[in-house]
Amino acid sequence: MGAPQDTVTALLDEAGETYAEQAGITLEDTPAPLYRLLVLAVLLSTRIRADIAVDAARELVRSGMGTPEKMREASWQDRVDALGRARYARYDESTATALGEGAELLLDRWKGDLRRLREEGRGDADRIRELLTEFPRLGPTGADIFCREAQAVWPELRPALDGKARQGAEELGLPTDPDDLAALVPDDGLARLAAALTRAALATDVVEKVRGPA
Repeated sequence: MGAPQDTVTALLDEAGETYAEQAGITLEDTPAPLYRLLVLAVLLSTRIRADIAVDAARELVRSGMGTPEKMREASWQDRVDALGRARYARYDESTATALGEGAELLLDRWKGDLRRLREEGRGDADRIRELLTEFPRLGPTGADIFCREAQAVWPELRPALDGKARQGAEELGLPTDPDDLAALVPDDGLARLAAALTRAALATDVVEKVRGPA
C-alpha cells in the first residue's frame, strides 16, 4: 500500500463521517433525507462553524421542520427560534426567511421532491449544480456542499471533490486532481472522502492527527 493510500485510510478513520451523518440524516434517494441535506447545505453556506450548522439542522428536524411541507407551514418565528436554540446566531433571521422561501420553491416547482430536480438535470452534474443555486442562500458553494454529500446516492455527481476538498488534499500531500483522488477510494466512499478532506481544510488538528508526529 502506497503512501497516498495510507494517508487516505488514516484520514477516513479520523474524519470520515459525512456531514449528513453528523446531522443525523440517514441519506437515501428519497424526498425527506434529500430535503434535510438541502437544508444542511444552506446552513453550512454561511460564515459559521460547521458544528453549529450541523446542530441547527438537527434542531430544525427536532422542531418538526424536516420536510418542505412542514418548513413552509412553520412560522418565520418558529424557524428563528429553532436556529437560535442551536446558537445559529447572526444569520438566524435571514436564514429563516431563506428556508421558508426555499421550501416554497421546492414544493411549487418540484412537488417537494429533489429527485425531480435531478431528473431535470438529465444526468449532468453541472446542470444539477446550476438548478440547486436557484434555492435562496444556496450559491455555488452551497451547491458544492450538497453535491459532496449527495454523490453517495446520485452517482452522476461523482467525483464531487470541490475546492475545499482539494485544499484539504493539498494540506495532506495528496493528489489534488479529482479523478486522481477518486481513484484512492471505492465509488461509494467518495462522500466520506469529500467530508474528511473538507475537515482537513478547515481544521489543522485533523491534518496533524493524520500525519502523525513530525
